[in-house]
Amino acid sequence: MAAVLADLILILHVAFVVFVVGGLFLIWVGWKLRWKWVRNLWFRLVHLLAIGMVVAQAWLGIICPLTTWEMSLREKAGETVYEGSFIDHWLGEFLYIEAPWQAFLIAYTVFGFLVLGSLVLIPPRWRKSRES
Repeated sequence: MAAVLADLILILHVAFVVFVVGGLFLIWVGWKLRWKWVRNLWFRLVHLLAIGMVVAQAWLGIICPLTTWEMSLREKAGETVYEGSFIDHWLGEFLYIEAPWQAFLIAYTVFGFLVLGSLVLIPPRWRKSRES
């Protein structure tokens, strides 16, 4: 059961990464194609919060809780980390790249500034007030 939960956490982790990276891409594409939903205030705030958490963890030297939880479950299941199931192997290869921590710190920070900059260049729309 622990191995299945670890796989589910890995899927959640990849979904989080896709949301953060894909979200910025969709914001810029949506701006060019005039998609209204990319200016949704809640979407933009959640997106900013998501990358903000990543940047904060990187600067504070904190390992992502999803990574810690997944590894703990794999150890509990008696698995070697990232040599288990199909899902584990391929999603793990996609998500866990070998590089010096400074490279991730710089990449996360630059990406965070891109997200923050998109709030200025492509501002979210506040809800229109209803006239009484």
